[in-house]
Parts: sequence; structure tokens; C-alpha cells
Amino acid sequence: MTAFVTQYTLDVQDVDLMARFWSQVLGYRVVRRDGSVKLWPPEDAPATVPTILLQPTASVKTGKNRLHLDLAVRGGAAAAEVERLIGLGARRTDVGQRGDEPFVVLVDPEGNEFCLLDRPIRGD
Repeated sequence: MTAFVTQYTLDVQDVDLMARFWSQVLGYRVVRRDGSVKLWPPEDAPATVPTILLQPTASVKTGKNRLHLDLAVRGGAAAAEVERLIGLGARRTDVGQRGDEPFVVLVDPEGNEFCLLDRPIRGD
């Protein structure tokens, strides 16, 4: 028996802003619950695709995340997806990259780092 990732939980200051951002980034649907928001994968996603819980906090993010999401583009170009994400409110950031990595490091509107990979780590 082994464990698997079923949900990614992120503490956020502006639940509505972050729900709009992450739901548009991932194509997830938004379900509001007692001040928090749960983001659900599309209906046709495999049951193993994790949900995302955005829970409110008054704390301001400081420092680099110790855990972050790595995203890949399904059926498209990574460069175009970077531009789409920037249009949604992401920003490029430098966490010490050399410049030849097969990914781009971005931050969401509250400064949480995530990567957009040039290709999926495993099969698409």
C-alpha cells in the first residue's frame, strides 16, 4: 500500500482572486465552502487528478515555497502557455535558474511559485 496526492492545499489572502486565477489556469471548476474554495478537475479527468483547496489566511507569504506545482501543457506550445498565464496574472520570477532549464518559473498573483515545464515529466 502507498499514499498518493489527492489534494493540494494553498493558504491565500484573497480567496476570490486566487480562485479565478487557478481555475482559469487549470480549467477547474470552483466550489465555494465556508470561506474557502475547492477547485475540482474537469468531469472527464481521471479520478487520480488532485483537487486544490484554497483556504484563507491573514499571513503574508514570505520566502520561497518549499513545495510547488509543476504544470505541463496538454497539446500546445509552452511559450504560448506562459504568455496566457501572464495574461491571467502570473509573473516570471527568478529563484536561481541558470537559464537552460526545460521549464519557466512563474508566480501566481500572491507570489506562490510554480513551474511550467516544456513537456510533461510522464506521458501526456
